[in-house]
Amino acid sequence: MFELITTEGNARRGRMTTVHGVIETPVFMNVGTSAAIKGGVSTMDLRELNCQVELSNTYHLHIRPGDALIRRMGGLHKFFNWEKPILTDSGGFQVFSLAKLRRISEEGVQFNSHMDGAHIFMGPEESMQIQSNLGSTIAMAFDECVENPATYSYVKQSSERTVRWLKRCKDELARLNALPDTVNPHQMLFGINQGGTYEDLRVENMLRTRELDLDGYAIGGLAVGEETEVMYHIIETVEPYMPKEKPRYLMGVGTPQNILEGVRRGIDFFDCVMPSRNARHGNLFTWHGKMNINNEQYFADPRPIDPACGCPACRHYSRSYIRHLFKAREALGMRLCVLHNLYFYNELMQRIRDALDNHCFEQFYHAHIEQLGARSVM
Repeated sequence: MFELITTEGNARRGRMTTVHGVIETPVFMNVGTSAAIKGGVSTMDLRELNCQVELSNTYHLHIRPGDALIRRMGGLHKFFNWEKPILTDSGGFQVFSLAKLRRISEEGVQFNSHMDGAHIFMGPEESMQIQSNLGSTIAMAFDECVENPATYSYVKQSSERTVRWLKRCKDELARLNALPDTVNPHQMLFGINQGGTYEDLRVENMLRTRELDLDGYAIGGLAVGEETEVMYHIIETVEPYMPKEKPRYLMGVGTPQNILEGVRRGIDFFDCVMPSRNARHGNLFTWHGKMNINNEQYFADPRPIDPACGCPACRHYSRSYIRHLFKAREALGMRLCVLHNLYFYNELMQRIRDALDNHCFEQFYHAHIEQLGARSVM
């Protein structure tokens, strides 16, 4: 199911085989929260952008249009016409970040919908049932994402409860996968490491999580308020205790620099809304640094966003034209920028994989780590 092809230091080049196709790692998952990439990007576009894995949100799809409807339509793959792998997050992060009122118990979480205030209960079993209805390739375990900073006593209590919830997730998904009418009987389960910024809690949680022999392991609860160096330190603390033969996923991260640093520390899977969110405001990632297409300097610039890029926007349109679209508030400008940023992220991952294949990742890392985070002067 997961083959580790080569390593360079802690960096890993792998291949994961799923019922919906092969995933070459390291990989960036393109985030389509409600079964669509914001900015008018379709699954036909995702194929052209070389997307390997699409990520959708359990909470949002449960709220609208409802996982029961998606099941009736044949599952998420058929619903939005995507035959490649899909990962669905558990809904846990949204429960804790969007719900104004929530009550946590051993059973799960009682909360109000952020849309209409309706009372909703979600626990491990409910999250697995929703994700089973969606039929995603990979389901994420239901966990509690604790804000940083938080007290040691609360994080310990929460981390221990997350492990208990994980056991229930595994049992429930096994039951659902065995049903004769399940959408995807080969649905996989990834567990999530929690423990805040406390090293001992992170390690203890990882040791208990890996005992369950899951399909993959994620590091959650980072990039939620702590300093970047703290995030890197937690990855370094947890990584030695993660199974070598299973894929590792750093949730909700991040910038191109974050990805290079994460790969260097042994991470295989990444996701983040940043490329599409930034693009919708004209903020672009390029091989010569970051740029904002709204800037006056691009008013009469005939060059593509990035001369080294092969995305649809760079192949066909100038900086001047795309800037005009933003100033005229034409939706096409936003769409072209989202296409560019997603293509850039997928191309970044391909170049990382190529560097690992050719045993020159460290050289690639040092050649790009500063430039990708700098402001473009082109």
